[in-house]
Amino acid sequence: MFVRLVYESFRRQKRRKLLAGAAITLGVTVATAMIAVATDIGDKINRELRTIGANLLVTPQEDTLDVEIGGINLKPPSDGAFLSEADLPRIKGTFWHNNITGFAPMLPVNVTLQRNDKAENLTLLGTYFAKKVSFGKEEFATGVRSTHPWWKVSGAWPDDSSRDVLLGERLASRLSAKPGDEITVSGRPLHVSGILSTGGGEDDQIVAPIALAQEILGRPGAVRRVYVSALTKPEDAFARRDPKSMSGAVYDRWYCSPYPQSIAFQLQEAIPHSHAEQIRQVAQNEGVVLTRIEGLIFLVTLAALFASALAVSAAMVTAIFERRAEVGLMKALGAGKVAVASIFFAEATLLALIGGLVGFAAGGLLARQIGRSIFNSQITISPVLLPVILAIAVMVTFAGSAAAIRNAVRLDPVFALRGEL
Repeated sequence: MFVRLVYESFRRQKRRKLLAGAAITLGVTVATAMIAVATDIGDKINRELRTIGANLLVTPQEDTLDVEIGGINLKPPSDGAFLSEADLPRIKGTFWHNNITGFAPMLPVNVTLQRNDKAENLTLLGTYFAKKVSFGKEEFATGVRSTHPWWKVSGAWPDDSSRDVLLGERLASRLSAKPGDEITVSGRPLHVSGILSTGGGEDDQIVAPIALAQEILGRPGAVRRVYVSALTKPEDAFARRDPKSMSGAVYDRWYCSPYPQSIAFQLQEAIPHSHAEQIRQVAQNEGVVLTRIEGLIFLVTLAALFASALAVSAAMVTAIFERRAEVGLMKALGAGKVAVASIFFAEATLLALIGGLVGFAAGGLLARQIGRSIFNSQITISPVLLPVILAIAVMVTFAGSAAAIRNAVRLDPVFALRGEL
C-alpha cells in the first residue's frame, strides 16, 4: 500500500513533481560543476598563475649572515659566495619535483663594452634560456623562458651553448644597436641575437648564456642565485610553523604538503650551502587569488542550492495543499504522524535521487565545458563525487520539504475532509 500511494502521487501530480524535480536538478547541476571545478582547480589555477613568474629564490647561505656591531654592518661582500651549477639538477630530485615547473640560475658579471672607440661599464647577466638538463633518467628544458614569461624578445632567443646575447631595450636604444649586430665585451666578440624587454633592470644589461658569464668571471660552474617556479598551495598557520619544532607525523605532514615553505626547505636540502625562501609578494598574491576564487565557488554553489530548496518548498506546499483531503482521509483511518510524514519523505527522497542523478550527469558536462573554455584543459570528475552529490540533493530536498510536511502531519482530518483548510 505504501509503494502504491507513492506511485499514485507521482502519476497524478506529474506537473508538480516535474517542477520540483527540475528545481532539484538545476541546483544539483550547478553544485556538481562547482564542486568538480573546485576539487580540480588548484593545479590549474596554479599553472595559470605561474605565468606571473618564479615564486621561490635560492641564494648562497652566506647571504643570510647578518653581522652587526655597534650599528655597523660587518657583513662581508657576498660577491665571493656562489652556488654550484652542478647541484641545480638536484632540484628535480626533491619530493615535490613534479611541482617544479622550471628554474633559472643567474650570474651577474661586471663587464666592459667596447664600441666605436668608447668603453662603457655594464652588467652582463648570465642565465639559462631553455637549457636541456638531466637528472637521473629524466631530461627536461628549463630557463627564463619558463620562469620569466614576461620577458619579450625582438629577434631570436640565444642558444644556451652559443655566444649570442640579448641587449636590454634601453641599452640597445642608447647604442643604436639591433639584432644581428656584433659587439665586443671584455675583449670577446659577441653576436646580438635579439633585443630584450622586461620592464626591469635587465633593460640596461646584456643577457647571455651562463657559461659565457662564468668564462668572463673566471669561475666555471658559479651561480649567484636561482629562481624557481613551483606549484604551491596557499600558506596557512600550519605552513608557517618552524620545521625544527616539529617531529613525527606532524613534521611528515608539513614536509609532504606543497607549501612554499616546505618546498623551499627541500630546495635547501637538495642544494648544499644554500638558502631558499619564497618571493612573498608572488606567493601571497597567489594565495589570495586562490582563496577568493574558492570563496566565489562556494557562494555560487550555496546560492544555487538555496534557490533549489526554495523552489522545492513552493512545489511541495502546493502539492500537499492539493492532497489535503487525502491526508485527512489517511488520518481518519488511523494513520499516525509518522506514517503520513514517511510517505511525503519517501516521495522527496525519490525526487532527490532522480534529480541528483540527472543533475550529476548535467553538472559533469557543465564542468567539462568550464574546463575547456577557461583553463583549456579537461576537468576530471571522480565517481566518488556521486554519493556526495546525491546526499546533497537529499538534504536540499528535505530542507525544502520539511515545512510543508510538518504542516501536513498537523492537519486536522475533520477540517481537511470538509475542505475548510
